[in-house]
Amino acid sequence: MLDTEPDLSDFSTIDFSNGAVAAVSGGSDSTALLLLLKAHLDRIAPTARLLAVTIDHGLRPEAAAEARAVAKLCAERGIAHRTLNWSGAKPSTGLPAAAREARYRLLADAAQAQGIGVIVTGHTADDQAETVLMRAARIDGHELGETAGRGLAGMAPATLYDWRIWITRPLLGVRRAALRAFLRRENVGWTEDPTNTDAHFERPRIRAVLDEDRGGQRFAEAISLAGRAASEREQLGRRAAALIREFASQPAPGLIRLEPGFANADDTQAAVYALRVLLAAAGGVALLPDQARSEALFQQMQAGPLCATLSRTVVDTRRTGIFLYRESRDLPPAAPLAVGLWDGRRRVTEAEAITLGDRSGALLIAPLGAAAAAKRNAGNGAPASLVRAALAAEPALWHRGECLGFVGDVTTAPAITLSPAVAPFARFLSSFDLALAGAVAELTGAPPVPALPFGRHSAG
Repeated sequence: MLDTEPDLSDFSTIDFSNGAVAAVSGGSDSTALLLLLKAHLDRIAPTARLLAVTIDHGLRPEAAAEARAVAKLCAERGIAHRTLNWSGAKPSTGLPAAAREARYRLLADAAQAQGIGVIVTGHTADDQAETVLMRAARIDGHELGETAGRGLAGMAPATLYDWRIWITRPLLGVRRAALRAFLRRENVGWTEDPTNTDAHFERPRIRAVLDEDRGGQRFAEAISLAGRAASEREQLGRRAAALIREFASQPAPGLIRLEPGFANADDTQAAVYALRVLLAAAGGVALLPDQARSEALFQQMQAGPLCATLSRTVVDTRRTGIFLYRESRDLPPAAPLAVGLWDGRRRVTEAEAITLGDRSGALLIAPLGAAAAAKRNAGNGAPASLVRAALAAEPALWHRGECLGFVGDVTTAPAITLSPAVAPFARFLSSFDLALAGAVAELTGAPPVPALPFGRHSAG
């Protein structure tokens, strides 16, 4: 039995009835996570499946040996293990973000292939403090926008990846030093990633600051700031969600209508936040539009009629309401059907080969277009010109230059499943933003947010 400490980790709030995937790199944090989680499941849920997954990003020659070391440890402890490789060309810019996306995609695919319901990572309180300090430094350097306020909440206890599986972080309240002390007592070693001390990267530089004389004070300040920011983010999200439910409707696919009273809502802060989220949702973008530009747009909406564009979204303010829809520029070109996000706004979850009788040629997905939209009935109470403009940007099926119609209208394509995606939460949804994402999902007809894996004791 491991020499676990009651206050070192607490997995009891996570539902492991469908097992767990543990992301294990071989470093101290993830190795301690694995052993603590194994001990917990042995005690509480001995029949729950545990799969350790190591991702080799193909970026360091030592990574393969580190993965083999994890596999050896797992074999000694009776834990199933898989090493997955991020194959293919790597981007010349934005490599950390691309590696993160690849890592979570591989982890999610591994979990779903085994019917496992949750991914567990070893992020610690040290990681949280570093994240908050990095984001605070960007704000001090006037890099506001998405980072300001929301980003200072740091990492959430859980994040929904790709609207399909939860990633949980049960060690966010634990210091790295405590985990390493635990491993030493258990005579278990770990690997050191040289990039963790490479001053060319931002995080190691922040880590060095936390090791200085005032490091303890800076750590405490960062964790305190994260707690306050997380609470404020959740509260603001709930207020914005309430405004969306009160004022927003969808008169046609791709067209959002806000009641005129939205521009005069008493809670201006929440109204601007709701507007930013709806702009991102209508435009299919992953990041919220700039705070200052959104505030200026909101003030213009209060002043009277206007037509403006922000975050790929047209904002058309009229006496009958405020209308949002995807602008016609930079829409995706015609392309073969494939599972994944289309234009950030629609999710293709099934795209099997389609039989079109004796007709040859690939079935493509592309915007409906203005010509086809003009032929559709726009009699739903909203201005016909806006309905058709919104429909023109919606995805349709095409074959040899002929528009077959929207996916649900094409009886020859039953194997295609396409549903609204809740940008900007389609890829990563923080548990801080559950209320807001749920309100947008209800508005657009997207699938509901999967239930958090918390609130129940683990079951075997």
